[in-house]
Amino acid sequence: MAESGAARWRTRLGSVRVRITLATVAVVLVAATVGSLALVAALGSSLTDEVVGLAEDRADTIVATLEDGASPADAATADEEDRLVHIVTADGQVLARSPRAPDEPLASPEDGPVTDVAAPSDDEEYVVVARSAETGTGDGPLRVLVAQESSDIAEAQSALAGTLRVAVPLLTLVVGLLAWWLVGRALAPVDAIRREVDRIGADALDRRVPQPTTRDEVADLAATMNAMLDRLQQAQERQRRFVSDASHELRSPASAIRQHAEVGLAHPDSTTVDELARVVLSEGHRIEQLVGHLLLLARSDEGRLTEGGRPVDLDDLVLEEAARVRADARARLDVSSVSAGRVRGDALLLHRMVGNLVDNAARHARTTVKVGLTEVPGPNGGREVRLVVDDDGPGIAPADRGRVLERFVRLDDARARDAGGAGLGLSIVQAVARAHGGRVEVSASPDGGARLEVLLPADPTG
Repeated sequence: MAESGAARWRTRLGSVRVRITLATVAVVLVAATVGSLALVAALGSSLTDEVVGLAEDRADTIVATLEDGASPADAATADEEDRLVHIVTADGQVLARSPRAPDEPLASPEDGPVTDVAAPSDDEEYVVVARSAETGTGDGPLRVLVAQESSDIAEAQSALAGTLRVAVPLLTLVVGLLAWWLVGRALAPVDAIRREVDRIGADALDRRVPQPTTRDEVADLAATMNAMLDRLQQAQERQRRFVSDASHELRSPASAIRQHAEVGLAHPDSTTVDELARVVLSEGHRIEQLVGHLLLLARSDEGRLTEGGRPVDLDDLVLEEAARVRADARARLDVSSVSAGRVRGDALLLHRMVGNLVDNAARHARTTVKVGLTEVPGPNGGREVRLVVDDDGPGIAPADRGRVLERFVRLDDARARDAGGAGLGLSIVQAVARAHGGRVEVSASPDGGARLEVLLPADPTG
């Protein structure tokens, strides 16, 4: 239990919401701390510049007074609470000072002001600036030193720093809570999607995840998942229908074999070994053919029909199938429109495709089947081999021309089991054509029946 609880806490701490909140808090805390330090430093610099300006203004005023002829004692007599004044000679001798000033200057800067100078008589700090004055007296050039009190700068910085010590954590806390809330709201649809997906199983593929009305990535995710669920549901329905139809088709010949065997056992005189063997051989061949079709379609579903390929003369396959059908005398075949056509692929699969097309047409034709083969311009500047099979049978209604290529589809009595086949021939034609990069089109034949047209990419090396 302890390990399980620790694992749950690790999971929670590793959640997107926690990570984003912690990252936001860390960024805000670092930024606010750096900003606070910069603000305190900027305040100190600004106040220091102001104090230096006050000291320089006072020093310039005293210099002007001295150069106007006033004595050093008169120029430095003002008693100022926050300022100390010294007037010294070039060699450092103090000629005059303000009443609160110490005997010696706090500092004698040469270039620029001197900051943070402590006075020996009190705890205050000062900024000291110096100016030169040409008086024309026997004392020579004089130096005016003005020390301006600067203790308020440190006090202001300290007060601001104290305020920021409270404000920064509070700001970080508020931002963290806001980030937690906002991320929670943003991820609420994701959590709803997760809960719904958790309820979806093989027996509930009709369920769909809630799709937010917002036009953002979460809405796109929900739409994509619903589209995926649509495809899964359709695939499951096809699979169930496929299994059901396949079971039905396999049950018929198996039942026929069992019935003849039972009759032979119950009434030995009603049948012969030869007759029973013929039934078993016929129905076994039917089972073998159906299983072969099913295996081929399964390979097609896995995308493994054409794992390799070589040039194949499709006209040779057409002529072979035509000769076979003529030998069975099922229909008159017209192959006068067959010309050369070479594709690249699996010769056995292409042979089966052509055989299924011709058998399908011969099974439904009244008298004649016409087969045409030619090379035509294809899309994107390429070439295609066009195989056309026409019959003069009942034809296919426009509404059924898409369905006829599906598995285990029989459209009417003319295409029932009595006429042969299990409804897989044309679906195999389509699977083989797609595996070779081609397509199948169904339309009406000029002879009154059905036209099935297969277009395959021509072999570029041919």
